[in-house]
Amino acid sequence: MNNKQLSTFIFYGIFNLCFVALIGVLMRYKIGFEFPYFNQKNLLHSHSHFAFSGWVSHILYTLMYHFLQKNGIQSNYIPRLIIANLVCAFAMMVSFIYQGYGGISITFSTFSILISYVFTYIFLKELKQVSNDNPSGNWFAASLFFNVLSSLGTFFLAYMMVSKNIDQKLYLGSVYFFLHFQYNGWFLFAIAGLFFGKLHEIPGFTYNPKIFYFFFISCIPAFFLSVLWANLSWYIFLLPVVAVILQLWGIKLFFEMVVSQYETIRSIGTKVVRLVLGLSLMALLIKILLQTGSIFPEISKLAFGFRSIVIAYLHLVLLAFTTLYLLGYLLWNGFISHHKTAVLALIMFCGGVFANEFVLMIQGIASFGYILIPHLNETLFGISLFMFGSLVLLLFFFQKDRTL
Repeated sequence: MNNKQLSTFIFYGIFNLCFVALIGVLMRYKIGFEFPYFNQKNLLHSHSHFAFSGWVSHILYTLMYHFLQKNGIQSNYIPRLIIANLVCAFAMMVSFIYQGYGGISITFSTFSILISYVFTYIFLKELKQVSNDNPSGNWFAASLFFNVLSSLGTFFLAYMMVSKNIDQKLYLGSVYFFLHFQYNGWFLFAIAGLFFGKLHEIPGFTYNPKIFYFFFISCIPAFFLSVLWANLSWYIFLLPVVAVILQLWGIKLFFEMVVSQYETIRSIGTKVVRLVLGLSLMALLIKILLQTGSIFPEISKLAFGFRSIVIAYLHLVLLAFTTLYLLGYLLWNGFISHHKTAVLALIMFCGGVFANEFVLMIQGIASFGYILIPHLNETLFGISLFMFGSLVLLLFFFQKDRTL
């Protein structure tokens, strides 16, 4: 993959993120105003599938292969898999809007999963050539394992949709199974691999391998945090308790490592890079603290009982943590230009992300008391439009005066 092809893949990633935001704008418009066209549930399926495959997975595939290239490893197959995944992502975006869960959308969703399997096999095979002292290896291997594991939830969900044999608890369980191992497995571990791989390049940086083991061991039992509403037996309830303790210890070790080597790590980039990455890490910390709070059944049932709370949490992970980190990483590595307009667009997007979280939080807190606050949906529509506009601005300027 030469620099031109790499630039093209990065372009399509940001282009796809614009489409994700555009569908989000359309969904918010339908909630706040009258708009009879398009089915809201179909838009939601399109929005989520394209966000996962067309934006996050596409960029992670691209950056993980770039990691191999920096370690002197080439593959003729991985760029083709990235292109195939892009084709499936666009096909899913259109077909889910058109038919929801149907023959076409399920077919391309299945192809996308099969592509992830092939990518996993090839990447892990090539990863063996990377030096064992590079901390990224374990994180990348674990991320791909959890990506494959998450697909079990998708297949079971598709089976229920096609067979029309839907059990509400099994339906929700399969959705949360997929989301957990995507968010807390595939996304988190791949991002950590990119992060520690970059820090490994800094002379004098010391990595603590215990961080990986705490997060890896906690990931599977942490799934049960998502299904505490199912009235789990006491011995199963112990699993998420252990997961929370391990996660807290892992994040403690991580921040101790960062603080103790702050003078070394602060050389990672410009103030804007540190700002965006810092906001992303703050979102990660909030996510873990929220997961810790959800261990109490009363809080868990309350949170899962209100849609706005669930949406706020999902956007916290996908936007505030995952998307901001990936955009910050692209800026850090020169894939996004430091041109003042591109930087302004990125800062605007960060502001939109946290404004969105703030309003969703207000909506969620108000819903606890069944209080209706006027014009919140219109405000969320305005924020989503602002985020979309900032991404379009970024798309037009991200390659201007680029260092790559």
